[in-house]
Amino acid sequence: MKHSLQLKLSQHLTLTPQLQQSIRLLQLSTLEMDQELDAFTQENPFLERVEGSGEGEGGGEESAEVEAGEGKPDEFMLQPASISNTPDEAPAEPTPLAESDWDQDSPWTAHDDEDDSDDYSSHRAEAVDLRNHLNQQLGVTQLSEHDKRIVALLIDVLNEDGYLTQDLDEFAAILPPELEIEPIELSTALRHLQNLDPPGVGARNLGECLALQLEILPPDTPYLEPALAIAKHHLSLLASRDFAKLKKLLRCDDDELRAAQSLITSLNPRPGAAFANLDTRYIQHDVDVQKIKGHWVASLNTDVMPRLRINRMYADILRRNRDSGSQHLSSQMQEARWMIKNIQQRFDTILRVSQAIVDRQRNFLEHGAVAMRPLVLREIAEAVGLHESTISRVTTQKYMRTPRGIFELKYFFGSSCATETGGACSSTAIRALIKQLVAAETPQKPLSDSQIADILAKQGIVVARRTVAKYRESMQIPAVSFRKTL
Repeated sequence: MKHSLQLKLSQHLTLTPQLQQSIRLLQLSTLEMDQELDAFTQENPFLERVEGSGEGEGGGEESAEVEAGEGKPDEFMLQPASISNTPDEAPAEPTPLAESDWDQDSPWTAHDDEDDSDDYSSHRAEAVDLRNHLNQQLGVTQLSEHDKRIVALLIDVLNEDGYLTQDLDEFAAILPPELEIEPIELSTALRHLQNLDPPGVGARNLGECLALQLEILPPDTPYLEPALAIAKHHLSLLASRDFAKLKKLLRCDDDELRAAQSLITSLNPRPGAAFANLDTRYIQHDVDVQKIKGHWVASLNTDVMPRLRINRMYADILRRNRDSGSQHLSSQMQEARWMIKNIQQRFDTILRVSQAIVDRQRNFLEHGAVAMRPLVLREIAEAVGLHESTISRVTTQKYMRTPRGIFELKYFFGSSCATETGGACSSTAIRALIKQLVAAETPQKPLSDSQIADILAKQGIVVARRTVAKYRESMQIPAVSFRKTL
């Protein structure tokens, strides 16, 4: 085979570092963006975040001229307070942010005049988990040290809900022989454990958990006996709503069974959940929606917008050192410029997409979820001149606060179902209608999925029974057999 050199021209798309950063920032939530900025400011000294409304160190009212042989940077647009389609108001022209304004507070960012110096984290009580809570009680009991050690072993194998999911015989088999623990000692230790607080802890199943809580109630508690019988022997019948068989087994009427059921449902099926260490995730809305002069207008939430600026001290250092040794500083300066520009572009894109959504979902804002219209990403992409993938990134983990609550931007998108008139109805509106029908149904005769589909058909909405079941399950509405009551 003969070797030869060939020259070939081709075109391909390359993502620049600036574009990659812009895409990454666009798909982050507000909290994740703050974490990204914190990490960036620690690595790049040219970018700094300004806290409060005053001037920080390294800043000032004087401008820092940065040349570094890179030419004039891109201009950054001021934050648009809102996007309005009011016909009698002309949109304001955006004001450019020139290079000389870098070291000052970014005028498009949020201004927080509150003093955040108080740290309330030190005032919070230290959380006590379930094991520590039980061991503290075990330490003050009159049990022998040997019995305390056995109870402590059982405490260590409880799950987060306070249940003992491991069989005692299996647990005894895996214990070291040198401990010399007999199976009967484990049973006795379990009884000691079940006498501790919270009531129901150490139960091996739901029925035992409920029975333990019922047994500590006063003996004269109304309908305690049928409730105990249900918890110990007939809990599956209560779960399946087989009230006829329950009344026959307990020899009671509807009122007595209803009272016993009410007593059981007042108990705590997860006694250890109150001590669980939950990972709380807070939601901070990015956009506010208000009705101004008869028009729904979206505006950015300035509380979540960071205040960024170029550090004046490092900018002066770069200006004084223009030799080849300052290439690293010039690169960091460029990265800081990109970050400021991409952050502003992120919020501008969120605002444009949010306003486009508001324009198309006015009926939802006026009348609620039943008036939600079908909407797909392509429609918004065409309206704002962006790609569908960009719209998907913008609407993920971004939230809008409306007079009807806080919703993720993706909430306003939904598929459509045909109507008898040839129109389309949003899946969100159908879910709202199903929820209304279930809320208004007779508890003794709840509506089945087929009946709900028939009711919707009478209203002109063509939807199959399996679609009703899918929407009902997505809203965590139980099936008809589990919604039936006495």
